[in-house]
Amino acid sequence: MSPVIFTLMTAFIMSAIGLMLHRTHFLSTLICLEGMMLSLFIIISIWSNQLMLTSIFPLPMFLLTFSACEASAGLALMVAATRTHGTDHLKNLNLLQC
Repeated sequence: MSPVIFTLMTAFIMSAIGLMLHRTHFLSTLICLEGMMLSLFIIISIWSNQLMLTSIFPLPMFLLTFSACEASAGLALMVAATRTHGTDHLKNLNLLQC
């Protein structure tokens, strides 16, 4: 395993561990998700470059587009939750009270 792939896999695993263990604020959860998406984007870009298949080249751009949409939707939800609840703590958000 090359050092670049090892570093990217470690970044993805660290983001996943951060997502599982450090879920106090909504912003920290969004940052962990964004780290996972960016490491996946770089891994898929390197993979498609190494395989030299033309059918896989659009895949990183689709992933990057999905990541941008996920980030904007997450930030919009965070702003809406902060305005209604006054904080971005995940323990204060109860979906059953809607």
